[in-house]
Amino acid sequence: MILCCFCSLLSCKTNEGKEENSSNVAEISKKPNIIYILTDQWRGTALGYAGNPDVKTPHLDALAKESVNFTNAVSVTPVCTPHRAALLTGKFPTTTGMFLNDIYFPAQEVTMAELFKDQGYQTAYWGKWHLDGHGRSSYIPKERRQGFEYWKAIECSHNYTKMPYYDNDNPKLKHWDTYSPFAIVNDVNQYITDHASDEQPFLAFVSIATPHYPHGSAPKKYKDLYPPEKLTLNPNISEEFKEKARIELQGYYAHATATDEAIGRLLDKMEELELFDNTIVIFSSDHGEMMGAHGVKPFVKQLAWDEAARVPFLIRYPSIRKHKGKIVNAPLTTPDILPSLLGLTDIAIPEDMEGENLSQLIKNPNIHQDRAALIMNVAPFGSNFKDQPYRAIRTKQYTYAVTPDGPTMFYDNTNDPFQQNNLLGKPEFQEIQKDLDTQLKQQLQHIRDSIRPRNYYMKKWKYKFDDKRNAIDWRSWNKGKGTVQSPQSLVIN
Repeated sequence: MILCCFCSLLSCKTNEGKEENSSNVAEISKKPNIIYILTDQWRGTALGYAGNPDVKTPHLDALAKESVNFTNAVSVTPVCTPHRAALLTGKFPTTTGMFLNDIYFPAQEVTMAELFKDQGYQTAYWGKWHLDGHGRSSYIPKERRQGFEYWKAIECSHNYTKMPYYDNDNPKLKHWDTYSPFAIVNDVNQYITDHASDEQPFLAFVSIATPHYPHGSAPKKYKDLYPPEKLTLNPNISEEFKEKARIELQGYYAHATATDEAIGRLLDKMEELELFDNTIVIFSSDHGEMMGAHGVKPFVKQLAWDEAARVPFLIRYPSIRKHKGKIVNAPLTTPDILPSLLGLTDIAIPEDMEGENLSQLIKNPNIHQDRAALIMNVAPFGSNFKDQPYRAIRTKQYTYAVTPDGPTMFYDNTNDPFQQNNLLGKPEFQEIQKDLDTQLKQQLQHIRDSIRPRNYYMKKWKYKFDDKRNAIDWRSWNKGKGTVQSPQSLVIN
């Protein structure tokens, strides 16, 4: 009897060990899928869940209740190419040289797709890329896709009614047959349906170009929801831009609502396929836009004011449970995103990655925690050419910015959410300003950066602007005369 009991106990322990080992193997072999939804020019305040009284975003409002919401997420450089490069590398624009639109992202940089691909992930990309620097409609061959395998993308287009794209390795230009957010999501839904049961996880990067202008091209059905005369204008919109802002907001919100509906279709498909239990979902944007605030005309970005720099950031992950709907007020900046995703998926973070791994804050949201998130514009271009370069930090309460000529911004965003009262030099805030200045210097020291004039960086990276538009010349590619501009130290000829 004793022998039988011993054998039985041994058998149980052996089976427990087998089950445990089996569970460990399953965990190792099947990491969570990742769906990253990146929109374009979507301000952090232009959502129902963010308290906007006008815009209708029911699907994203529902996602916010299921996610951790970073209320003070900022774009490291509030414009397309720099944000995307920082997102894919976890590095700051001054380190990679990717601080302008329409420059080429060198293949030598290790990217999000390559890191996850090395861990067995299938990788897929849809929509706007804006990292190739070979003109905005040129075919992007596989070796320039930074590790993404499945590919239905275009360098840059904002023709939402007939958006062009390239289908994987077919060099012939195609066009989506309907409003691009809907068309792209339809293809994404087919992809995740095809791969939902695969042993390999997938990284699906869904880059939707709305609600970026042109705002007038939003479908009429959605524009009719927003009569311009009934829209709420923020108190910091200058008198000269109020009428223009109403007109643009109509189309802006219409694109936002239509895009929300497209994202809702993706979320519905995920639920149908029962993917939420093993998928990380992120919704964010590359930057916002000024829309007439502070006397800056609609469409303009690149600036440290919240309208341009603050973006939405929702993240839902498999074990979120009791943390659904939790708020994080500690700011997050673009280079923090990739190391945080690596942290959430237990993948080693490369030593040269500069962003902070915030995975513990994501898994244990703390509304009171604070940190300093870096924002910068190294070389203002285009509509911002006359602006000064700057470095800035965003804490959960303050924005503080410095140009080569000295401090320019100091706002208490908690008590002055529209940033109308600049506190620079006020005696009662002297100690806070001093502390913010120290924090900014520490952030710059961490990435070996300093605040210098634009020409210093243009010379360092050997960039040259088009004399007419004060930006990188991408239009000459349409005439067969384009020139690649890229961070020279990383290019192998």
